[in-house]
Amino acid sequence: MELVWSNALAEVHRFVVGPIDNNVYVVRCRRTGEATLLDAANEHDRLLRVATRLGVTSVLETHGHWDHIGAVTQVRDAGIDVWVRTEDAAMLPSYDHLLQDDVVHSVGDLRLRTVHTPGHTPGSICFALEDTPLLFTGDTLFPGGPGNTTFEGGDFATIISSIDERIFRVYHDETTIWPGHGASSSIGEERPHLDEWVQRGW
Repeated sequence: MELVWSNALAEVHRFVVGPIDNNVYVVRCRRTGEATLLDAANEHDRLLRVATRLGVTSVLETHGHWDHIGAVTQVRDAGIDVWVRTEDAAMLPSYDHLLQDDVVHSVGDLRLRTVHTPGHTPGSICFALEDTPLLFTGDTLFPGGPGNTTFEGGDFATIISSIDERIFRVYHDETTIWPGHGASSSIGEERPHLDEWVQRGW
């Protein structure tokens, strides 16, 4: 596990799990010690050890694909509430709460704002950590383009619209994107390539 970002108020930890190298993020309030985990993806034993150590009280799912939800049952059994967007809820074995669009999920003193970004799945959702340059994009936006839309429920025109209208038109160039797999990037690095992605069709 790696501490990938911090300031006076927040810590962001990342670790990689499962057969297709899913990023799992823990966003932690430094004052209260409360944390939330983004995507209960896999390797539940390891995930629960981290959750206990860092004070995780909730799990926020970016979407419902199998590789992002493999530890949902175990984290719920451990007493941690799981949140998911309505459209993807049926993809999970179980959950506790539904995520609305453009609302704040409080984690101690921190505020994660929800950004519904359909296209990879109908219920894909990103999380912006307010008062920081951080945006957790799940499988919606990666370095080099949008997430895969060839799966059931995916739609390329929809994901392009989500990226353009809900991300690129809202967040400044210095915003760091933390995706569901692979390396981070920035809005400024990715924004100029939107037309290229549209032309190539993926």
